Amino acid sequence: MKYSELVESGTKESEVQSFLVDGNTVPMTIRIPNNLRESAKAAASLRGKGLSAFVRMRMIGELSKPRERS
Repeated sequence: MKYSELVESGTKESEVQSFLVDGNTVPMTIRIPNNLRESAKAAASLRGKGLSAFVRMRMIGELSKPRERS
């Protein structure tokens, strides 16, 4: 099943989160401003997490939010 199918079917937030954390890990490279990277590292550190864990946590949170239909 794909993420879009989960969203369209009205799957519960917890089930979407489970789908998002399951599977193999893959490397990802992104280009962002240094100030954004340093700020994100500081925010992650304040939460006791590393930058990668912080980014994953925020992505999962955003992608698992209930969607309003337009």
